[in-house]
Amino acid sequence: MTHDAPSVSTAITPAPASERGSTPTSTPTSTANPTASPAATPTTASAPSAGRLIGIDLARGLAVFGMYAAHVGPDPSVGGPLGFVLELARGRSSALFALLAGFSLVLITGRPHPRTGRAGRQAVGRILIRSVVLVALGFALTALDTDVDVILAFYGLTFLAVLPLYRLRVRTLAAIGAASALVMPQVLYVIRQSIDNGDWSDTVISRDPLARISDTDGLIELFFTGEYPVLTWMPFMIVGMVVGRLDPGRAKVRARLALAGGGLAVLGYGGSWLALRLVPHAHATVAAATDGDSGASAWWSDTVGYITDGTPAAWLLVAAPHSQTTFSILGNTGAALLVVAACVAVTARMPRVTRLATPVAAVGMISLTAYVLHILAIYVVGMEDETGPALVALLAFIATAMLLAAVWTRRFRRGPLEYLLHATTRVTRHIK
Repeated sequence: MTHDAPSVSTAITPAPASERGSTPTSTPTSTANPTASPAATPTTASAPSAGRLIGIDLARGLAVFGMYAAHVGPDPSVGGPLGFVLELARGRSSALFALLAGFSLVLITGRPHPRTGRAGRQAVGRILIRSVVLVALGFALTALDTDVDVILAFYGLTFLAVLPLYRLRVRTLAAIGAASALVMPQVLYVIRQSIDNGDWSDTVISRDPLARISDTDGLIELFFTGEYPVLTWMPFMIVGMVVGRLDPGRAKVRARLALAGGGLAVLGYGGSWLALRLVPHAHATVAAATDGDSGASAWWSDTVGYITDGTPAAWLLVAAPHSQTTFSILGNTGAALLVVAACVAVTARMPRVTRLATPVAAVGMISLTAYVLHILAIYVVGMEDETGPALVALLAFIATAMLLAAVWTRRFRRGPLEYLLHATTRVTRHIK
């Protein structure tokens, strides 16, 4: 199965304009949303400025393209600069989507201060409805039986898992995010071992209505055995919630995000590299378990994914994408923070570059639509495996997405599926 999938969600689904992030007064908001007002209030230390963060849309658009690269692009084994870029997209694009999902959750539930009272209940209702819709849409796309591991159902359930945290302070959220990154991979490892060694999961699956109607393992797959298990994808969303509580439009915040991202990337990828060589027999054990694929035992290549049927404990030391380990979560979170900080900095300080990147940001604005359409396109035309045709297919997907997104967002604030998702949440207006 091919890894990576998107958007997210509220992650993949941008929040309505009234719930969006901020844009510094120097950012040309009209470049990403021509219908938006260019006026913006000055930023302060306690509250973000009005408007939207075009940089977040830009980051989301890049994540969409990274997903395209993982699904229809050439295999990274082609080597050279192209192979390097394609390898970077694998696993890290979905992590970026998850982080942006947490950002979007905070925008909907209140930024910088969580909504309370009736407004808070309505916001929670919107998240609940979006989550259910994403789970249903995810299962529907999975039923098409493409080679893509559709992420929407996982994201929808992860939204529900982190929603109770939305009122917590930034420092508390950061502490929980760090703790979950350190603990959850080990918990998942123990649970997966018990699933491999017993039959309790079969009993759960047989009684799970989701498993019955979807031809999958239902909640067991969503929480534990799938490509994006909730247990180890929660940290990405929690960190995104932290970023959402801050104001990336401020230079100091962007600098801190970049420093944190760089530090986490070094700690995750570098720490894995050291651990595999300092712990006796660790590197050899993992290499043997992956049929000698030494690349998967470090931080590169996600071709192996999570090992089943007797996963050695040494696997917990790898940092490869989709390995569901602490090192991979730290490294991928760091990479996602670096992308977010860079995208927001570009849109805040480089208006000419921002104008050139507008088509990419437009894709980010309608990322749910862009994701679903690319799955449908894969279902119709299939996926290429050879380098030449695959590269052509990738460029065609990217060009088509940018063209359609640019044309659509000139007239409409939301994408077609984003609008339908928003429409389903209108019922929350009646919540008292």
